[in-house]
Amino acid sequence: MERFVDIEGIRLHLGHPDTSRGEWIGQREVLKQLLACWLVVDKKDLPLTPRLVGCPGIGKTTLGMAGARAREQDLYIYQCTADTRPEDLLVTPVLADSGKIQYQASPLVTAMIRGGICILDEGNRMNEKSWASLAPLLDHRRYVESIVAGITIHAHSDFRCAVTMNEDDSTFEIPDYILSRLQPTLTLGFPSREDELQILKYHLPFADLEMLNLTVEFLQQSHELKLDFSTRDGINVLRYAIKRIASDPQHPLSKDAAWQESLRACLGDEAFDLQSAAERKRQSLGGNALPMGLGDFFFNPDSPLHPDADFDDEDDDDFEDDDEF
Repeated sequence: MERFVDIEGIRLHLGHPDTSRGEWIGQREVLKQLLACWLVVDKKDLPLTPRLVGCPGIGKTTLGMAGARAREQDLYIYQCTADTRPEDLLVTPVLADSGKIQYQASPLVTAMIRGGICILDEGNRMNEKSWASLAPLLDHRRYVESIVAGITIHAHSDFRCAVTMNEDDSTFEIPDYILSRLQPTLTLGFPSREDELQILKYHLPFADLEMLNLTVEFLQQSHELKLDFSTRDGINVLRYAIKRIASDPQHPLSKDAAWQESLRACLGDEAFDLQSAAERKRQSLGGNALPMGLGDFFFNPDSPLHPDADFDDEDDDDFEDDDEF
């Protein structure tokens, strides 16, 4: 693999592909949709640059990694931020060991030159000036112009790209002329219970089955209530709970105590009362009321951690009538 390339008399030093592991489990349809976007069906056809949209931690970047593996191409990931500059996206001048300036190609430009796949991660965090520098790359022209290096860089015919975006408040609003180039939108939903269990097992094959199931049930109830607790959150809760049990082998915490402590430490107090969190979200969005009764699902009615621990008897009777779990 070439380490540098000369373009218009300027030597560009290239980056390294991402070698992270990441298995795509479930939701095969959205993977097929991504691969369809990257197909070229005629010599006059061009690949599409889709938006991969979903809540944080749902697996958008992992989906892009799976697409690159399916196409057997190198993957490059660029993390977009609010202060990303055009030169960060394209070519950055750096001071070499020799004391001279050398030009370093970004992951995006490296993918363009080598014919790899680039994922622009968290694209809705990037400002318009940086997006503008990519406009010719994202349409039929398929090139970028580096003002810093004074060169035009054309994309390899095998180059493919996708942009991940979270479904939350953006730092910058992406202009319409860029959104019209980032099509179609592929939306990732929450995984099914079985898929989510398999994902947790993949990342934490050493986890106790009881704690795995407890975590999955918490996540599935969160998904039903349209809360934003993600599979990544579940992995972190479970990983910390396991570490807490292992941290004191002489006096280990019980599984329930370790899991509840981890839930609070990772996700905060609102994770102990999903129904109230869902109600607050409903009120902020102006939606309809959501199902109640999750406290009994996760905690013993006598537990002080139960969100309705102070119920009187009459309320308890009403609660039992409504309990679907």
